[in-house]
Amino acid sequence: MKLTLDDIADLRAYERERDAFRARIIDLKKRRRVAVGPFVTLVFENRDTIRFQIQEMARAEKILTDDGIQAELDVYNPLIPEAGSLSSTLFIELTSKDDLMQWLPKLVGVERAVELRIDDDVVRARPDAEHERQLTRDTITASVHYVHFELTPDQVERFASSRVQLAVAHENYAYATELSKPTKESLVLDLRG
Repeated sequence: MKLTLDDIADLRAYERERDAFRARIIDLKKRRRVAVGPFVTLVFENRDTIRFQIQEMARAEKILTDDGIQAELDVYNPLIPEAGSLSSTLFIELTSKDDLMQWLPKLVGVERAVELRIDDDVVRARPDAEHERQLTRDTITASVHYVHFELTPDQVERFASSRVQLAVAHENYAYATELSKPTKESLVLDLRG
């Protein structure tokens, strides 16, 4: 279910709940953050992680109007997965300018090279269309991408009971990581709606 204006607390109310909410989101993201290789990480988003993102943006930027909050909702609501899908933020976690200059040109198209491997079945990521228009370049990639996975009902059930890997199958970056049981359990909640 997408977020509405009523789901976003005003700044004073958010300050009262922030410490407890932030601790809960940190714990949640531990299960939903998956490293693939040495410097690519995906964080699987859900309604709570997106609400946290919007609340923190409103707090940091002092967004006080309904129109301002609605603009944030319009940007981030598409990242909340529907039943049968997963949504994630892909981070290329490089910290030095030299590493960024070396790797970002080599990783063009990385957002299309991410896949879920459910036994022998492969579900390829689909970049978020709006963000793709803003982020995709021919000569260099962005260090943050938003990707979605669409699963059939059969794939959802096999995801819950089978071995699942998250992989990046890019010509310059090929790694795979098996999803842990806590990660799978958390993601199955998204997939089943």
